[in-house]
Amino acid sequence: MTRFLIVEDHPLFREALESAVCVANPEAEILQATSIDEALDVLASTHAIDLILLDLSMPGTTGLSGVIRIRKAFPKNPVVIVSCFEDKEIIRSVLSLGVSGYIPKSTSKRELADSIREVLRGSIYLPKRFLDVARTRRPKADNLDLLKRLHDLTPQQLRVLDMVRRGLQNKQIAYELKICETTVKVHVSEILRKLNVASRTNAIIEISKIDFTSLAGETPVKHPSHAQM
Repeated sequence: MTRFLIVEDHPLFREALESAVCVANPEAEILQATSIDEALDVLASTHAIDLILLDLSMPGTTGLSGVIRIRKAFPKNPVVIVSCFEDKEIIRSVLSLGVSGYIPKSTSKRELADSIREVLRGSIYLPKRFLDVARTRRPKADNLDLLKRLHDLTPQQLRVLDMVRRGLQNKQIAYELKICETTVKVHVSEILRKLNVASRTNAIIEISKIDFTSLAGETPVKHPSHAQM
């Protein structure tokens, strides 16, 4: 039995993805998560996930941090990004992390089902209008360097960085992660060292360089209709 994990916090999109998976593979087992932390818990407790369908704009994440956390913790699990963003620079950055596909949320259900079948056969899927991105998969040099530095962070350090980005202080981070404040200070110091920055403010500035909201501008989220998905 093929097993899927849908990581999506919006119930309408989650339902649309589930419907597309059922079209692609009627016998599939479908697991769901509404946050990156929940997804990591599901992956840790479940064997043989064949494909992860992941929304980039999840609660508690910014830019690429969510997909980086999943790719670092479970590098053998194929991940397909399903996102409202259609900016080519975003897609280049995501492809550089080794995902198996990038599907806009405006994609029809039939095309989404076809793309899922294609990925399960071992291909990397992109819509036809983005095929030129696959031929030039390297993001801008500055972003590529930052992606490499972010990839050096441990999963826990990525969580701490997300919380720093949201403005939480060490005591609040310690409470959220159920660790001591001294450990948080060690994580923050390592984050600053690995990102090659001098302060928390500089770290926030660095990760904002590949924040998808900044890259794509005010891209409206389109809800699926009968003509979509």
